[in-house]
Order: sequence, then C-alpha cells, then structure tokens
Amino acid sequence: MSTPYSGSSSAGAQTGPSTQEIQVQGNVTSGYAPPQSAGFTADESFAAHSGDRGTPVTTEGRPDVEGTSVGQLIGEVSKDLSTLMRQELELAKAEITAEAKKAGQGAGMFGAAGFAGYMVLLFLSLAAMWGLSNVLDTGWAGLIVAVVWGVIGAVAFVMGRKKFQEVHPKPERTVDTLQQVPGALKPN
Repeated sequence: MSTPYSGSSSAGAQTGPSTQEIQVQGNVTSGYAPPQSAGFTADESFAAHSGDRGTPVTTEGRPDVEGTSVGQLIGEVSKDLSTLMRQELELAKAEITAEAKKAGQGAGMFGAAGFAGYMVLLFLSLAAMWGLSNVLDTGWAGLIVAVVWGVIGAVAFVMGRKKFQEVHPKPERTVDTLQQVPGALKPN
C-alpha cells in the first residue's frame, strides 16, 4: 500500500468490517479492520476510516483530504469506480446465472409437457383408428387418421410461414433513432 487512500480491493476479495474493535488514539472505532488479503494484521494501528475503503475521516465523519493532492483523490475515485464496476458485473453475472437456471428448469418442464401432449395425441390417434376400424377396414381407418393429421400439419405450416414473413430482423425504430443522433450533436 503506497498511500493511505488505496484501499480498493478486487471484486472477489474478502472485505468488510470485522467484529473486532480497534483502539485508535484514545477513541474506539468499531467495525473496521483492514482486509487480511491486503497484508495487514489485526494488531496494527490504523486511523479512523470510512467504511472499508481506506479513506481517513475527520471526527465529524467527513473524508479527511487535507494535504492530499487532487491527482491522488482522482486516482482514488477511479480505483473506487473500477472496484464498483467489477462488483456490479459480478452481481449481474450471479443474477443472470440464477435467472438462466430458472429459465432452463422452466424450459425443461415445457419440454416434458410437450412430450406428454405428443403421447396423448398419438394414443388418441390410435384410438380413433381402432374406433374407425369397427366400421371400415383397419388400413382405411389408419389412412383417414393420417390424412386428418396431414391437413392439421399443412394448416399449421401455412400459418407459421405467414408469421415468419411478418418478422423484420432489423429494428427499424432503433435504426431511425440512431441516424438522428449525429444531427443532434451538430451545433446549429
């Protein structure tokens, strides 16, 4: 640690307040101990800090930046923003993973329902064929059931093709909006 302001840690590092109380210049500051991954031990003395980022604070609780250059402060802010972005990305990854797992389970249930529906239709078709075989020859009964399913399949194909022809792969409104951006940036 080169400065007392470089308290940023990687997104996966264990940071956060410890349950120990640290005696600092006659005042007791509870809840802060430097991260063990930063190479500090719990028995070293530290000034009061805000949170676990390493920025010293005044007795009023404001950041103590007296004697610190603007460059160091900007550097600290950029480190904190970088840490924040990494932590937000990790959080987003965890949330997306959990949601993807739920979506996968739901898709599996839809697949099972689809297979069960297929089996129902298969056995209903066989029952219809055997029912018609009481009136007609079994071969003709099977042919009639197959023709009915062929007609249903043809109607579904035509309807699906019509729906696909209505799909526009290019997002028209977004393209129009993006084409207006360069004109909006030009001075009038």
